[in-house]
Amino acid sequence: MSRRLSRPRYQEHRNGLRLWPVGAALAVIFAAAIVVAAGAFLTGWNLLDAHGLKPEHRLTSSTLFDLVKLSFGVVAGSGALVALVVAYRRQRVDEEGALREATRLHTERFSQAVDKLGSDSPAVRLGGVHALAGLADDAPNDNLRQTCIDVLCAYLQLPFTPDPGDLPGHQEERHRYLALRKVRHTILSLIGDHYRRPIGTYGSWQGRDLDLTGVTIDGPMIFNGATFSGGRVLFSGATFSDGGMVHFNRATFSGGLVSFHEAAFSGGRLSFSGSTFSGAVVIFAEAMFSGSTVSFDHATFSDGRLEFERAKFSDGLVTFNDATFSGSRMTFGPELSGDRDSAVSLPVGATFSGGNVVFGGTTFSGGTVVFGCTTFSGSRVDFIHAAFSGGRVDFGGSAFSGGRVNFIHAAFSGGRVDFGGSAFSGGRVNFLGTTFSDGTVDFGGAAFLGGNMDFNQVTGPAPHGLLHAVGAPPSAGVNLPAAWLTPNP
Repeated sequence: MSRRLSRPRYQEHRNGLRLWPVGAALAVIFAAAIVVAAGAFLTGWNLLDAHGLKPEHRLTSSTLFDLVKLSFGVVAGSGALVALVVAYRRQRVDEEGALREATRLHTERFSQAVDKLGSDSPAVRLGGVHALAGLADDAPNDNLRQTCIDVLCAYLQLPFTPDPGDLPGHQEERHRYLALRKVRHTILSLIGDHYRRPIGTYGSWQGRDLDLTGVTIDGPMIFNGATFSGGRVLFSGATFSDGGMVHFNRATFSGGLVSFHEAAFSGGRLSFSGSTFSGAVVIFAEAMFSGSTVSFDHATFSDGRLEFERAKFSDGLVTFNDATFSGSRMTFGPELSGDRDSAVSLPVGATFSGGNVVFGGTTFSGGTVVFGCTTFSGSRVDFIHAAFSGGRVDFGGSAFSGGRVNFIHAAFSGGRVDFGGSAFSGGRVNFLGTTFSDGTVDFGGAAFLGGNMDFNQVTGPAPHGLLHAVGAPPSAGVNLPAAWLTPNP
């Protein structure tokens, strides 16, 4: 199919309707008709097994009548073809006229709705919000629909007036604040409602871009069950404060981009519980976690990327309880390559000075989780009851001056956990009750200036390569089970 014939209809409308000249169209139609007629004649000739034509020596009245009918049939067929071409052109012109009229009416309604958004009355603004959402649903094409969505997002990006409080003398300002907050919360609710509608149904905004860059999220946005197979959803630089709640529970991410780059989480809750990540990229790079909860509980990661590079955790909680990693890649910092014994000019990973990351009950049968070059001066990372039958968790080049990493009651039947090149001047890595039937835990090139590596109550053989990595006798701060240190008879 040619580029011209495959263009979206909104581009056709923007550039004007293009039709062939009447003469050229008729010539093409007549040529096509002759080819089709000849093909039909030859097919019938072969099917009848005809070997020639019987000559007529005298022109009878019957033969003359048949010739006259044939002539009129040709003329009638030609007229029908002309009528068909004219009817087609008229239909296309009518469709273009209808589209132009629909666009004109949409533009008028759009202008009226935008005027309402600029009203001093919160009630009128609320009406403008609903009018714009309705216009997006009724838009003649995706381009106009996206414009309506962009205006609603732009309204949320306007400077946010903080709560003046309920002190005496501020009553009027507070009432206005609460009224305008209602407008904002209505937009947040409407966006979530339209993204939950299945793609292809009336009022669905799935696949459209959503730009909430720098927005303050202090109300609910519910994307439960939505499918993200394209488009960009941007919360970059957004602030999640108390009362903010964004839920992607049971959502499917099979394409597109969801970005929380440089977002600030000081309250509220962000939930991806039960979601499926079979594609797409979700970014938390350089985000600030000073409060709130981010949940990936029961999520399934089979493809795509989840990035926390250079994020800062000073409070709050990120949980992956009972999640399944059979693919995909999660990064809290860059992965080191080459010689890890020399920690010169290491890139910067995430910073944990507080807060917790929990992988309780998570299953690792594939995929990669990278904490490379992360700084742990507080907080806790838990892999409690996690099952490692494949995949990899990489702490390479990280600095532990405080905090804890717990593999309590984890089960290793495969997979790999790598602390190569890490520096332990404090903190604790705990393998209490861990079971090893296979798999690898590697501390190659790690430096123990303090802290504690505790394998108390571990069952099963020593992880592959661990004894060689920690040295004999083990480095200070590395507590291994006596059975691992006793030579086999």
